[in-house]
Amino acid sequence: MLMLSGIEPESIVDGPGIRYVLFTQGCPHHCPGCHNPKTHPFEGGTPADIPAILQAIRENPLLKGVTFSGGEPFCQAEDLAELAQKIRKEFPRLDIAVYTGYTLEQLQQMQTPGVTQLLEQTDWLIDGLFLLEQKDLTLRFRGSHNQRFIDMRGSEPKIVES
Repeated sequence: MLMLSGIEPESIVDGPGIRYVLFTQGCPHHCPGCHNPKTHPFEGGTPADIPAILQAIRENPLLKGVTFSGGEPFCQAEDLAELAQKIRKEFPRLDIAVYTGYTLEQLQQMQTPGVTQLLEQTDWLIDGLFLLEQKDLTLRFRGSHNQRFIDMRGSEPKIVES
């Protein structure tokens, strides 16, 4: 069952365009200076109401995409991959962005079905731990310089910004 910390129905800071953002509950990284520390505990959160999420997306024609943030989305990779498939089926015009404290290379080495499936559904991956000493509020869609904004579409991922 997908557990969420919260939902932001219209965001312009969590990926390109106006986005519907799901904040997952639970994160193993505990980055100092994290902007969302309430998502760290794996206990708590609210079970996702998938039909309500799909209905909210359906009702907003301005959306460009859906973002999975956290917490750590890849700790709930199987459930998010399933949700992403439903979003793609019903809303093919929308893209999927995922924020993660893992690097793309770490995720690829995990070789677990849920992680692989979620990566396959991802258009934009923002990877890497948030590092307080590299924090920069002027970065587009990222919090620290070590994080990368990766275009996952196509045969090979391409770093758009690092």
